[in-house]
Amino acid sequence: MTKIAVVQMRAEIDKQTNLKQILKYISQAARKGSTLCTFPEFMMCYTPSSQSSIDLAQIAEKINGEFVSSISEEAKKNSIQIIGTLYEKSPKPNRVYDTSFFIGKTGKVVSTYRKIHLYDALGFKESAKLYPGSSITKPVKTSAGKMGMMICYDLRFPEMSRMLASSGSEILVVPSAWVQGKMKEEHWITINKTRAIENGCYVISPDQVGNIYCGRSIVVDPYGKILLDMKKKEGIGIVDISLDEVRQVRKKLPLLQNRRTDIYANLKI
Repeated sequence: MTKIAVVQMRAEIDKQTNLKQILKYISQAARKGSTLCTFPEFMMCYTPSSQSSIDLAQIAEKINGEFVSSISEEAKKNSIQIIGTLYEKSPKPNRVYDTSFFIGKTGKVVSTYRKIHLYDALGFKESAKLYPGSSITKPVKTSAGKMGMMICYDLRFPEMSRMLASSGSEILVVPSAWVQGKMKEEHWITINKTRAIENGCYVISPDQVGNIYCGRSIVVDPYGKILLDMKKKEGIGIVDISLDEVRQVRKKLPLLQNRRTDIYANLKI
């Protein structure tokens, strides 16, 4: 069994305030025996609608900037792995990447993923401030198993999680800032469970709470059982996961093996 920490936080507008709290959460997760600590999307700072794309671009940092470097140092100090997010500088003026990063227990940034599906839906237009990534990151080895990296709105596109699962992912970690609204919590729970069931993997989705966000950080096992639902509570949730569960479920319910990829491509439109 591997202990995973899930942080549900309410990010403030000031990134230094958030960074101080993030470092405390990392230390707390390590003290609780976790080998991997996962954070939500937009943990660097809350971006209100009134904040311009120019202002956000000024806040953004490179992956080797102070924000991530501080987290790397804390990871090394506590010998713990971290999944976090940042607003990363992009080549397009006044647009930033929404980037997830994985830090190993030695403090090294092992892998990054830039969100490819921007939330231009239900009255929001992330593309007005964000710049989309151009690739899906290959699964990376962690203490918990092979991990696929996704971010929030990516959950609504089953092709992505399926590609990550068929490429070897045993867990999907999905930092999120799921916006409140009609049926949104129902969608959130249903989609997280579905991605776990159809791929026979764990889905770990730390979420923002407060401001305009739902909370409900969730961990779902490969058979669709909810292991953690943090409701509206700020703080850290701890879950134990086991790769034996992934192997057993994929053996009993071999959805990845039973696919007919030889036929799917034959559909003529």
